[in-house]
Amino acid sequence: MPFVAALRARRTPPLLNGWTLRLAGEPPFEVDPDDHDVRRRAETARKDGLDRALVSLSSPLGVEHLPADEARPLLDAYHEGAAALPEPFGAWASACVRDIDPAATARVLDAGFAGLQLPATALAGPEGYERCAPLLDLLEERGLPLFVHPGPAGATGGGEPGWWAAMVPYAQQMHAAWFAFRAFGRPRHPRLRVCFAMLAGLAPLHGERLAARGGGRGEVDPDVFVETSSYGPRAADAVVRALGVDVVVHGTDRPYAGPRDLALGEAAEHAFRVSNPHRMLLGKERIDVG
Repeated sequence: MPFVAALRARRTPPLLNGWTLRLAGEPPFEVDPDDHDVRRRAETARKDGLDRALVSLSSPLGVEHLPADEARPLLDAYHEGAAALPEPFGAWASACVRDIDPAATARVLDAGFAGLQLPATALAGPEGYERCAPLLDLLEERGLPLFVHPGPAGATGGGEPGWWAAMVPYAQQMHAAWFAFRAFGRPRHPRLRVCFAMLAGLAPLHGERLAARGGGRGEVDPDVFVETSSYGPRAADAVVRALGVDVVVHGTDRPYAGPRDLALGEAAEHAFRVSNPHRMLLGKERIDVG
């Protein structure tokens, strides 16, 4: 497994020591290799009724933020393993965001990747959109989507509970990325389709506050989508009320959390399942690729 081997070859985080994953800002995590068995996961996807399941590099690892000479072996290993996965899997491409190389990303996209995933930490303000503009221009030119996912949790004071990173840094990152796209991303990239993981940290629910502070009335952008991750009925219902059902993608945090029954009724379930030329039925899965 190329990516697993590349992580095990490292001596500083992100690294894999046996099956213990060590990241900066998070407690050690014991990976269960059975969760990443390709045949088992393919069968699960079929039972879920999926024609296609897109895997992605977990951005909280921090690979994209490493210097290019460190990031490149890990990115190459991920792309090699992802491209070799059997049906029904496809994959999102990843890219180094410290040293931007659109030519390298173009070569990866040429191999049939569905679009590009970038960490929210790289797109949290105007400087991030300036730096990543060549990558986003490439997606616009090819008509491919961007997937924004939480990035590294960052340094902590220590002693935080195991759920802290998922509930605090990740949600804050997605909240910032949602509004940064509105302020800086959409004006610079008018044709870009983008999907935000974990319901954009529930940022769409702040439309009333945005309007009160002079940010507009929160008009719905038909080319911006949100993915549910491990949120359930209450959060999904609130976001559907704010944005409409057509821009909500029913995803999962598998293997860490399976798909949730959103209990939104048959019409919403149909909208989640049926595609049209502009819909982003592109969720995410986690699997060690090899």
